[in-house]
Amino acid sequence: MMLAKWNRMPDTMRIPEVKEYYEALKKKRMGLVWKRCFDLTVSLLLILCLSPVMLGIALWIKLDSKGPVLFRQIRVTTGGKEFRIYKFRTMVTEAEKLGSQVTVKEDARITRAGHFLRKYRLDELPQLFNVLTGDMSFVGTRPEVPRYVKQYTPEMWATLLLPAGITSEASIKYKDEDALLAGAADVDRVYVEQVLPEKMRYNLNYLREFRFWRDIRIMLDTVLAVFQ
Repeated sequence: MMLAKWNRMPDTMRIPEVKEYYEALKKKRMGLVWKRCFDLTVSLLLILCLSPVMLGIALWIKLDSKGPVLFRQIRVTTGGKEFRIYKFRTMVTEAEKLGSQVTVKEDARITRAGHFLRKYRLDELPQLFNVLTGDMSFVGTRPEVPRYVKQYTPEMWATLLLPAGITSEASIKYKDEDALLAGAADVDRVYVEQVLPEKMRYNLNYLREFRFWRDIRIMLDTVLAVFQ
């Protein structure tokens, strides 16, 4: 995983606020190479080992509610590139037409199977394929939908220097994000104005202090957080 050349970055990212983070990451190219090698190797091994589990989850989803097994949605990753993220479906079909793109606690759109899958983050297992293709990494800023990316501050665009991640320090700190948003009158507004800036504070700090071994620690912390 190497950084793209600065002159190949989109105009929205070739700004002073992003250049600071770009220069910091340039000094850690070997760590980024190790990061990509780890993503490739481990995602492939996990796909092979967990295929029976994923098959069982797919069957459960089909028996539990009507609709497709997978949830697909356009998100944003490296350099502002849009990609299709994969998750196990945990909500009723056409859930996005019935409410916000942010999920809150006790959301009526979540299925019975979905509550369990979300609790243990099993709904994110299909993202192993996103990691394998390079659209995502195990650790990195969680990918947002385009409508939220359009509201990024100039500095927030730096989080798109690296691929989006399955987990991050921000994900751990805000693992109960749905509960925080449950009482909001305008969920989208509260998310963009309050939650997103706080999460981005962790994401930007991750770029400043990037180390490959720190990624390993974040992954272990994620596992502990899920089962606490």
